[in-house]
Amino acid sequence: MARLAQTAGLTDVQQEILSTVRDFVDKEIIPVATELEHRDEYPQQIVDGLRELGLFGLMIPEEYGGLGESLLTYALCVEEIARGWMSVSGIINTHFIVAYMLKQHGTQEQRDHFLPRMAAGDIRGAFSMSEPGLGSDVSAITSKAVKDGEDYVLNGQKMWLTNGGTSSLVAVLVRSDEGHSPAETAAAPHRSMTTFLVEKEPGFGEVRPGLTIPGKIDKMGYKGVDTTELIMDDLRVPADRVLGGVTGRGFYQMMDGVEVGRVNVAARGCGVAQRAFELGVRYAQQRHTFGKPIAQHQAIQFKLAEMATKVEAAHAMMVNAARKKDSGERNDLEAGMAKYLASEYCKEVVEDAFRIHGGYGFSKEYEIERLYREAPMLLIGEGTAEIQKMIIGRRLLEEYRFQG
Repeated sequence: MARLAQTAGLTDVQQEILSTVRDFVDKEIIPVATELEHRDEYPQQIVDGLRELGLFGLMIPEEYGGLGESLLTYALCVEEIARGWMSVSGIINTHFIVAYMLKQHGTQEQRDHFLPRMAAGDIRGAFSMSEPGLGSDVSAITSKAVKDGEDYVLNGQKMWLTNGGTSSLVAVLVRSDEGHSPAETAAAPHRSMTTFLVEKEPGFGEVRPGLTIPGKIDKMGYKGVDTTELIMDDLRVPADRVLGGVTGRGFYQMMDGVEVGRVNVAARGCGVAQRAFELGVRYAQQRHTFGKPIAQHQAIQFKLAEMATKVEAAHAMMVNAARKKDSGERNDLEAGMAKYLASEYCKEVVEDAFRIHGGYGFSKEYEIERLYREAPMLLIGEGTAEIQKMIIGRRLLEEYRFQG
């Protein structure tokens, strides 16, 4: 029987890339993931292997040294990697959001300067929108940039920065009221935001004058990858490091990148759900009760059927969202639906696999325990379920506007 979550219509090149990534996941990630996760250890050897495979340049155009592949190829690779260990997929996700934003919105000088080194993995990207007090309300950003000669001076505190320590380039969204009156800013706060490309040294502490990465945030799951704060204290950034060279466009640039990120989170949900199903269906055939494998009990078969159906449905929606973006069309509706459904189904499939394991699912010796702690992050990352439903609802009302 064919494995779950197959994708029709892939080219030979896409199939070869996915086969290579799956082999890498099976041999290099799954055998060590739980041990590294329990130690909260950055998977340097795995990241080096991904770099050798060229995955840091997967979506970067060939003219900059990348592979020039589609968002669909990238999402399917993320699905495979998350199946092995979700934290590893997070390491490349933020990198690709920044690379995508540079490709779509950067000046030619910015693309020439950053993209070749990002494709090679010499520069690792991270992006930063959130702040301690705003949650999903991006319009409430208080971090600010003020023009001072040929530079901008940035001040503020950012939160939940994935790859905060290991990255060397951070796309930071701040408020820049340059050219806007207070009344205009109050009426349309999104129009007074700018994305800055901030270069820094990897590590923690003061990583460049005026920029501090305090340390790793201790998390319930999603370990290994470093999640940090970012503190700017009179950080000077040259004007030529405004993404696209023009202030006031940052919110729209970030939202474009987040659409890519939401497809990525959907792909991660698909990958984690697939792994949970694999663990559940295998354990159900090994564990015996009342004289037979529990897989032969109707209650367990029903559970496996529901799990597999959810894996298939989430995968199909994720593929649709990626293909819509690749076509050049707006995909916020499809990306929102995919992210919402995949993250919710992932949580449910993981919990069902956990239940199939019974008491052993509570033991750190079993892989399902790790997945049970990782799945909740997907309910929050790149926008909560409530945010996705707001996006979906508004877009549906645009498409089905009643004329009467």
